[in-house]
Amino acid sequence: MAEAAPRYRRDRSRLPAAQRRRQIMEATCELIAERGFWGLSMQDVADQCGLTVPGLLHYVDSKVGLLVAVLEHRDLEDARSLRMELGVSENEVPDEWSAGGPKGVDLRRLCAATVRRNAQQPEIVRLFAVLEIESLSPSHPSHDYFAARQARVVASFAELAQGLTDRPEVLARQIVAMMDGLQVQWLRTPSTIDLAAEWEVAAETLFGPQHAS
Repeated sequence: MAEAAPRYRRDRSRLPAAQRRRQIMEATCELIAERGFWGLSMQDVADQCGLTVPGLLHYVDSKVGLLVAVLEHRDLEDARSLRMELGVSENEVPDEWSAGGPKGVDLRRLCAATVRRNAQQPEIVRLFAVLEIESLSPSHPSHDYFAARQARVVASFAELAQGLTDRPEVLARQIVAMMDGLQVQWLRTPSTIDLAAEWEVAAETLFGPQHAS
């Protein structure tokens, strides 16, 4: 006899709107990391949150709208956690990749802080890795977002690399490639790779030996 489809309890409690929206964002992040955007349905998200699909549509108007909301949510959360990792005040890092970086934070330190932050949130790194690959297709709804994000990161790193090399854009692209490549290998075999330690070794190649202050 075939097993019955899983049944989800509909959560009838009326959560505050901000709390419900956060629940939806977190559930969507988890599901996209597991299945990708194309493998996601609004029913999946509604079930995960104990909502009906019409109830979910009260907060997001479509599947594409849900994806946009998730990316915006993650940008804000990542900016907040990066500020904490760097130990700088709220107004010193207005977005995730502030042009020129926060006062007193050089490129090497910014990269190390970013990797340490990412090492603490593998599911979020997986979410972005999955979406970044899917978005190589021009028809993907996050295609423009990831193209703009890559350009913004490279430009910010290149600005911080001024004075380190006579080819700052090349160094910036190499940093992004090294960081992304290490993260993919770490996601595949997390028990065998210490992401932060591996990055420090890679940084020696990219930036040269770290001199004691």
